[in-house]
Amino acid sequence: MELSDIDLNQLVLFQQLMIERRVSKVAENLGLTQPAVSNTLAKLRRQFGDELFVRTPAGMMPTPFAEQLAEPIGYALGMIHSGLNQNTRFIPASATRSVTIAMTDIGEIVFLPLLVERLRQEAPGVSLGTVRTTATNLRDDMEAGKVDLAIGPLPQLKAGFFQRRLFRQRYVCLFRKGHTLDRKRLSLADFKTAEHLVIASAGTGHGKVDDLIQRAGVDRIVRLRIPHFVSVGHLLQRTDMVATVTERLAQSLVEPFALTFRPHPIDLPDVSINVFWHAKVHRSPAHEWLRGVVFDLFGENREPARPSSKTRAQA
Repeated sequence: MELSDIDLNQLVLFQQLMIERRVSKVAENLGLTQPAVSNTLAKLRRQFGDELFVRTPAGMMPTPFAEQLAEPIGYALGMIHSGLNQNTRFIPASATRSVTIAMTDIGEIVFLPLLVERLRQEAPGVSLGTVRTTATNLRDDMEAGKVDLAIGPLPQLKAGFFQRRLFRQRYVCLFRKGHTLDRKRLSLADFKTAEHLVIASAGTGHGKVDDLIQRAGVDRIVRLRIPHFVSVGHLLQRTDMVATVTERLAQSLVEPFALTFRPHPIDLPDVSINVFWHAKVHRSPAHEWLRGVVFDLFGENREPARPSSKTRAQA
């Protein structure tokens, strides 16, 4: 098939169907009638010799061939969009828009206070919202422009995305001030005899730390398991439990909850926190400004952004 055989608008419609999975929603997004969407889909089916999308109770589900087409089409449309808009100026002080960043609850504790204040100062018309990095449709939402950035260890965001390391951090042991373990050094024996608060944060890179502790052959006395980090400060403040958390989270909780932390007695690997964004917004002035704010506030270095190996191959 040659490029002259297909209309760019057909590819836009294809991408919308991949995201929305419903003809009615695609028609609404593109300002078309439902019959017009159906007719265009019929043309695409004839051109590609494949059904592309099959109607099911859950919506229009893509065929395996459509799944193969989705990535290169999405990438190509993103590059075209960036090229057409790269000269548009972005003035933070007069901008009026919303920004959505995917992050964990740790991210909300560590990043949001400073980020909200910086936006208030530099871009008072820009509002900020968050979604969880564990969202099953995160990749599609970023491709569609519904989510601007994602922060965390996110191996599922590869081809079609740029990433840059924000910082690396170690795991520490966090507990209340005045705890019996509140001394200069925390030994492995101390760790084993303590009562533990375990945070089983499913779907995040932080959830793997418990597996690493078990592989090290260390048995803990687990007093409480919770699925998130929001209540960690409150719980440690009023109990003698110990929690294994990342250092930046510990630093954020020390002052408001009268806690302290020590280096972890188990040799756990550092965790890398990266920022991800879709290739379609790589050259967008608004997104470049937003990324700059995030790295200015929280970055440990100024290394250039790098695309994944697949993205580099496609560029």
